[in-house]
Amino acid sequence: MTAVAPVFDAVIHPPPRLQICGLLAAVDTMEFATVRDRVGVSDSVLSKHVRQLEEAGYVKVSKATVAARQRTSLSLTREGRRAFDAHVAELRRIAGL
Repeated sequence: MTAVAPVFDAVIHPPPRLQICGLLAAVDTMEFATVRDRVGVSDSVLSKHVRQLEEAGYVKVSKATVAARQRTSLSLTREGRRAFDAHVAELRRIAGL
């Protein structure tokens, strides 16, 4: 039997980005601070990962003023959801699930 090499999305594969996509896949939008706290990274680390996801067209970053404070929210794009779903399907395939 010939093993089939896994085909992962290189943008989503690093653990922090996989976590970000997993969080965003469950909601329509999530505040930057909430994602930061759930992933357990600093603002600057999260910003770097979000920037890479945004450049790939996977994440949309929105800014709004709420109660005189600037709020940043994140959401998966349609393309981001497709890429995340495909990545998870590949993880399930190699795990035999």
